Amino acid sequence: MPLLRRIAKRGFNNNFFAPIVAEVNVAALEAAFDAGTAVTPELLKEKGLAKGRFDEVKILGNGVLTKKLAVSAHRFSKSAEAKITAAG
Repeated sequence: MPLLRRIAKRGFNNNFFAPIVAEVNVAALEAAFDAGTAVTPELLKEKGLAKGRFDEVKILGNGVLTKKLAVSAHRFSKSAEAKITAAG
């Protein structure tokens, strides 16, 4: 086997520059907050719903939301956006 084929290959990986996104489900918002609360990324971190270091917060639509919340985040899934607007 030639030496060039035996040596490990290395290359550029772009994961270092990719943003880290914390994901929070609608069901977790329902359980953690009271009606009328203004939910922010800082408040999600305080409550422990968005753990670790992250650059952005994305709200996912898994679960049911019955409380009226004012949610601000960097990204929303389409189902989460529909559930939040339906709840008020």
